[in-house]
Amino acid sequence: MTSWRQQGELWTLEPPGRPRGLIEFIGGSYLAATPQLSYRRFLEALAAGGWRIHAWSYVPGFDHQAQANAAWRLFRQSRERQPQPPPNPDATDGRLLRLGHSLGCKLHLLAPDGGRRCDGLVSLSFNNFSAERSIPFLAELGQQFRFRSEFSPSPEDTLLQIASSYRQPRNLLVRFSRDTIDQSGRLIGVLQARAGDASTLVELPGDHLTPASGGLRKQFLGEWADDPSRQRGMERLAEQISAWSGVA
Repeated sequence: MTSWRQQGELWTLEPPGRPRGLIEFIGGSYLAATPQLSYRRFLEALAAGGWRIHAWSYVPGFDHQAQANAAWRLFRQSRERQPQPPPNPDATDGRLLRLGHSLGCKLHLLAPDGGRRCDGLVSLSFNNFSAERSIPFLAELGQQFRFRSEFSPSPEDTLLQIASSYRQPRNLLVRFSRDTIDQSGRLIGVLQARAGDASTLVELPGDHLTPASGGLRKQFLGEWADDPSRQRGMERLAEQISAWSGVA
């Protein structure tokens, strides 16, 4: 497996051998500023399973629709620049998955193509809270100094937009058992109310930060400081995503 490479706002990782497909990843909250570090173990487990990784580096703002549009354009431009491999009789070769964690799920769901130009979305720990709940001190400042203090679209408008405009039928929603801020239950209800929906919700052990680990304790303190069960959990999650996608 090759090492991480930066291409503007994207961090890319190539798998060993011929890629089975491409994963376009958007992380959550401020973990997303350095996805090659914050999500290193999880994304490298996916790459070891044959996936090419494109991970967007960004800092969240209030205008989530604008950020969703920017991410979608950036991923599309990167695909267009990428040399295309020769045809392969394996029907799953070249599969494109969108993968999000927390806020990253919302940004993928708001993509301007409505999810049409991919083979499915994997949503980890979907989060759609208001700005007041997510960052209350900023909401208070916004009211005081008259700048935007709510996300756009708002949480309720986000669900209405998904119901009316999101067209991808294949969605894997993953909720972790100790995640107290997960809102996948509301999302699955909206998705499954659409005609022809094939979305699935599964619950796995873990918490909201289960997908996020750079292995820094091991790097700086050695093997004794590492938690091998966390690494195994990420590998199992990567395997489950590949199995759901049809390329395991």
